Amino acid sequence: MNDVMKALMERRSVRRFKDTMPAEEEIQAILEAGLYAASGRGFQGVRLIAVTNRTLRDQLSALNCQIGGWDSSFDPFYGAPVVILVIADKSRPTYVYDGSLVMGNLMLAAHSLGIGSCWIHRAKEELETDLGREILRDLGIEGEWEGIGHCVLGYPDGDMPAAAERKSDRVYVIR
Repeated sequence: MNDVMKALMERRSVRRFKDTMPAEEEIQAILEAGLYAASGRGFQGVRLIAVTNRTLRDQLSALNCQIGGWDSSFDPFYGAPVVILVIADKSRPTYVYDGSLVMGNLMLAAHSLGIGSCWIHRAKEELETDLGREILRDLGIEGEWEGIGHCVLGYPDGDMPAAAERKSDRVYVIR
């Protein structure tokens, strides 16, 4: 089995991370992989906001927790030290799909480097808050953007989860 197929079959969501920050080169390689995701008509209307600043990461976590309706002691980013906010240009008819493909590339690239990842929702709601709008404004990002998701990254704290057995009767072939 080649490395790509192996990564596709072995990658799993990690929900417990060490506090150790991945190397800058690893983060940059993961971000670059996200930029190579397919997009509708090749428009490349997805942007990535990598948050490694602990204060902002914790603010986003608290906001995400509030949106999710959890107790304030819960960290919806599971302790991951890196949060990549994936946003997409809402003017594109394929923006949700394009952002989803970027998320997949980010998670597969992380796995290939031995870094755990997990897709965390509520990015859409976060961008609709004062903090979300402030982040975009501070970065000079103008226009109509929607948060597609967060790809949280870090070194797994424990063993990588094993894949669940695949359900049968999910593939149909018409010849």
